[in-house]
Amino acid sequence: MSSAGLVASEVAFDPAQPPVIEGFTPSMHRLQDETVRAKFIHKVRKNPVVPISCLATAGALSYGLYCFHWGNSQTVMTILWGLAVSAMQSPRLH
Repeated sequence: MSSAGLVASEVAFDPAQPPVIEGFTPSMHRLQDETVRAKFIHKVRKNPVVPISCLATAGALSYGLYCFHWGNSQTVMTILWGLAVSAMQSPRLH
């Protein structure tokens, strides 16, 4: 029988140690030294569009709630219409 699917060395799994992946060396020092703030700044610099989009969405929803509170239903309906149109235009996963 062929043993192509078997692991060469059968060592017990140790959750305290990183997994051994051929050709990959994890750099654990960066993960341990990075604070939450530093990690956030790193991610914002890597992709600045995401926080800007989150703020724009929060602003639009806040404005809609404000208009809904004061009885301006036309603005609320415009926001709902925009959400429906964008949902229909998004790519569908099959």
